[in-house]
Amino acid sequence: MNSSTDIAVHESRDVIERSRSRRSGHSVGRKSRHLKLKHAWKKFTFFLIAVGAIMIAASVVGAILGGIHFWGVMIAVLAIVGAGYATTRWPKLPEATRATLREADLGRLPAQTELFLEAQRPALPPPARTLVDGIGAQLDELSEQLRTLDPQEPAALEVRRLVAEDLPELITGYRRVPPSLRTKEVNGRKADDQLIDGLKLIEREIGTMTEQIASGDLDRLATRKRFLELKYDGDATAG
Repeated sequence: MNSSTDIAVHESRDVIERSRSRRSGHSVGRKSRHLKLKHAWKKFTFFLIAVGAIMIAASVVGAILGGIHFWGVMIAVLAIVGAGYATTRWPKLPEATRATLREADLGRLPAQTELFLEAQRPALPPPARTLVDGIGAQLDELSEQLRTLDPQEPAALEVRRLVAEDLPELITGYRRVPPSLRTKEVNGRKADDQLIDGLKLIEREIGTMTEQIASGDLDRLATRKRFLELKYDGDATAG
């Protein structure tokens, strides 16, 4: 099979996988699933508002003309169908890109990263997709810990560097490799293997960061406990 045929086959597989992912509504984590559900409710709300406006307009016209009759009903129905179609197309969920990841605030970064991973996932080999799902679960855990961090803390900056820079660069770097070369050894390594190894490292590092941040919370809790013991147990002893 020549290189052009390889590329065509890989691109066809990517298209099929992306189509399957859209139909299944696959989410790599709870945060991205919540964002998509929130967006879906927003679109549904727009649809209900549009339907309400159409019904009010039909009622007003009917009151003026003494009824909207058959064609009036048909126009109202078509308007509702058109509103339904429009709300399926707009507004679109904002795309998560490397640029938006760099600009996202710390609290929204895990959810935005999950959306980015979902968009990239269909183009990755099956073992990498499994790792991406694992990273999504790790990001869900990490997001709970990020609420306690100042965005300028060293730990927060390390999280941003790993999640908003290193992870996207690894995946986009892999995708820049021609499909026909991804499974071939170049300098003793395959692009697929390098991607998988890199994702494993990132998944492990996110887990480590989550534990370290949580450890800081435990340290603060222990400090508060000692303060309470000194304050209240000390007062009781003195009494």
